[in-house]
Amino acid sequence: MSKAVFLGLALMVGASAALPAAAADAQIPQAITIVVPFPPGGSNDVFARVLAEKLSAKLPSSVIVENRPGAGGTIGADYVARAPADGSVLMLSSSSLTTSAAVQPNIKYDVVRSFAPVAMLAKSPMALVTGKDSAYAKLPDLLAVGKKEPGKLNYGSAGLGSVNQMAAEILAGEARTSFTHVPYKGMSQALNDLAGGRVDFVVASFASAASLLKGDRIRVLAVTSPERSQFYPDVPTVAEAQPGYSVELWWGVLAPAATPQPIVSELNRAIRAIVAEPQMREMFANESAVPADLDPAQFARQVRADAAKWKQVAKDRHITIE
Repeated sequence: MSKAVFLGLALMVGASAALPAAAADAQIPQAITIVVPFPPGGSNDVFARVLAEKLSAKLPSSVIVENRPGAGGTIGADYVARAPADGSVLMLSSSSLTTSAAVQPNIKYDVVRSFAPVAMLAKSPMALVTGKDSAYAKLPDLLAVGKKEPGKLNYGSAGLGSVNQMAAEILAGEARTSFTHVPYKGMSQALNDLAGGRVDFVVASFASAASLLKGDRIRVLAVTSPERSQFYPDVPTVAEAQPGYSVELWWGVLAPAATPQPIVSELNRAIRAIVAEPQMREMFANESAVPADLDPAQFARQVRADAAKWKQVAKDRHITIE
């Protein structure tokens, strides 16, 4: 056998040995479950069900949604962190994934190391809202009282470690004051008490506040994004009263940490194509959200940045759930 023929055969054998592993890495499972770590009906659930339908049409897979709520989203997140790392189990969660982890030191997963961020779907500001008859017509008025009399103003949230609480606490920290936290079992209760004048303000998603805003029972003083919302261009940002303040919600898809990169990349391409569709943009607009277009590495950087940010806020503001 000539040297050239021997080398050719060796290359062929080497290539054939490598093919199965590469093919296995890139193979999308025939059945995919998207876990939503919250109850049915919320934005996470709505987004997941539309995404599942569209992924089923785009991929050679049957995609279903499974709700695993509880403990601020940590029960579902823990399930996904321990799931097979082959693309068969994904999670659609929001930025609350990072706030919950910041205040719960005893959770069994690491929000950065236990997941492979796949694709961000959308992002949105939150709204700092007061009751319709509140004495605070503008955010500077509310902050002036807060700075003059720390602890006097109270705010409602969906519970300890919720993004609502963390958004209010980061404002208190940056304004060098304190607000009294009134935790509820859900945002609807907090917002109803806000409308009834029993709390001074709430930082809520526009989706949560929509019905009360339409009913003219509460009003928006500011949005939490660094720039004004395209949906509410006349509403100032919190940063216009408190420079440097910035909080945005995001929704995204994550997989178990060891999921092969080719599968993550293929899912990212499919999801980004879906997010760009007019129907998805319309659905996000209903939540006052705009579509995102990030690759896995960019989304991973966002998760890491948020995890570090909220961990520091939890430490500085002494927020923890044992």
